[in-house]
Amino acid sequence: MITLVRRLITDEAGVVTVEMAVYVPIAALIACLLWAYGATASADSAVLHAALDAARAASHARNTAHAQADASLVAQQILHEHNLRCRALTVTVDTAGFAVPVGQPAQVGVEVTCLITLADLYVPGIPGEKTLHAHQISALDTYRTRT
Repeated sequence: MITLVRRLITDEAGVVTVEMAVYVPIAALIACLLWAYGATASADSAVLHAALDAARAASHARNTAHAQADASLVAQQILHEHNLRCRALTVTVDTAGFAVPVGQPAQVGVEVTCLITLADLYVPGIPGEKTLHAHQISALDTYRTRT
C-alpha cells in the first residue's frame, strides 16, 4: 500500500500536458502583443516618413499655395505606399517662412495627422481608433525668391 501511494505521488504522467496548457496561451498572448506593437510602430514610422517628405516637398515650392499642395500630395503618396489607410488625414503646412526676406534663414513646417482604425492594423473586427501624428521642419533655401 505504501509503495502504491509513493508511486502516485511521484508519478509525472501528464505533467507536460499541464505545462503546455499553461505556457502556450501565455506565449501566444506575448506573440500577439509583440505583433500589435510592431504594427503600431510601423504605422507611426509611415506617418513620420510622410511628414518628413512632405516638409521637404513644401520647402522646394516657390510659394505658399504650391507648398500646401505639394505637401498634401506627397503625404498621401507616402501613406499609400505604406498601405496605411487613414480614415481622416490632415496635412497642415506652416508657411510663415515664406514671408521671411530672401537672405535670411527660414523654414517650413508640416504636421501630418492620420486617424486609423485598429482593425486595419491588427486583426479585422478589433474595435477602436488610433490617431497617429508627426511634425517635421525643413529649411527654405536662403537665397531663393519666395512669394
